[in-house]
Amino acid sequence: MKLWIKYLIAIALGLGAAFILPANNTAIASVVASLSEFSVRFGRYTLLPLLFFGVSTAVFQLRSTKLLGKTALWTIIAVFGTTLILALLGLLSILIVKLPRIPITGEKMSSLPAIDIKSLTMQLFPYSGFEALLHGAYLLPCFIFAGFAGAGCTTDQSVSKPVISFLDSAAKLCYSIMSFFIEWLSVGMIAISAWWMFSARPVFASGTYTPLFIMLLVDFVLVLGLIYPLILYFLCKDQHPYHAIYACITPIITAFFSGDSNLSLQVNLRHARESLGVHQPSSDVTIPLFSIFARGGSALVTTICFVMILRSYSSLGFAFFDILWIFCASLVISFVLSSLPTGGTFVALTILCTIYSRGFESGYLLLRPAAPVFCSFAAAFDAVSAVFGSYVVAVKTRQFEHVELKHFI
Repeated sequence: MKLWIKYLIAIALGLGAAFILPANNTAIASVVASLSEFSVRFGRYTLLPLLFFGVSTAVFQLRSTKLLGKTALWTIIAVFGTTLILALLGLLSILIVKLPRIPITGEKMSSLPAIDIKSLTMQLFPYSGFEALLHGAYLLPCFIFAGFAGAGCTTDQSVSKPVISFLDSAAKLCYSIMSFFIEWLSVGMIAISAWWMFSARPVFASGTYTPLFIMLLVDFVLVLGLIYPLILYFLCKDQHPYHAIYACITPIITAFFSGDSNLSLQVNLRHARESLGVHQPSSDVTIPLFSIFARGGSALVTTICFVMILRSYSSLGFAFFDILWIFCASLVISFVLSSLPTGGTFVALTILCTIYSRGFESGYLLLRPAAPVFCSFAAAFDAVSAVFGSYVVAVKTRQFEHVELKHFI
């Protein structure tokens, strides 16, 4: 059975269970929440070993074949390009379509979430390199350590041959174990989707945020069904760009209902390799970098939500420089969410409100009830960007093989 079918069946069972089980029963809600968290932990269990051994081997192979620079350049272009496109789409959407105002509440500000740039920078190079392997959420230190390990092995390949053999074998073993976990994660998606619906049902019932969700859905369809396929068609000369949509089904499902970029990373990696035919060295480098830096979905959602907040408080229009500021601020903040695999979009919104000030510091409270849903949309956008972006990099660096549609997982 195809992987996406397993996941769809699990999602249907989970959503059905959420409607059958009493939502106001705290004991049942607690059990579902615990099962959901356990499933996410299960799905992320192999992430760090896979990342370290996979990136080490990939960097060694790319540097040995003189493709490291070209792959890095195209990855940077793809990461920045997809983020720019999504942020611009979000801005245009909310400027063209005026959504209804959100009722102002009397809720007061609580402790504000923040991103400590200094702390994140220091964690890139901890006192011991092995500490980089201990961060289950912040993947960039592990990626850097693995990159240095792989690059170092190319300096004297005769001496490092045993190490490379070990890293390569370990990477293949971790990938096999990860594939096993991803298969069984389909069972865990029952609990994950049930808990998502438990959290989202009151939001849907209120109807306050329905126009926002419709706009996000329309934007998602535009990106998945039109913008990204057109990029593949013209940039990569791909005559069948919609095959990539088929490869995105499971990544979209996983990202949307879990809202976890680290969980969807492994699903993205497997589909990039086994469905789109992206070679291991390319996929093992590009997919993690997209998960770490390419948060265009957060930029899109943050832009739309922030303009909604401003319009809810005031009927005045926006000056050109205000629009430019919102666009640039959302874009920049999205690149520093790497330590937040979940909930990063809401954190970005609170930071944007705080920086903008002018009496809007607590504006994020208007959208706090809707955070589980719009964070899910942001994660789904990012998953699609990762799959399409990694495929673009592979095509431009000629590191892929054509896979027939019937062989997609």
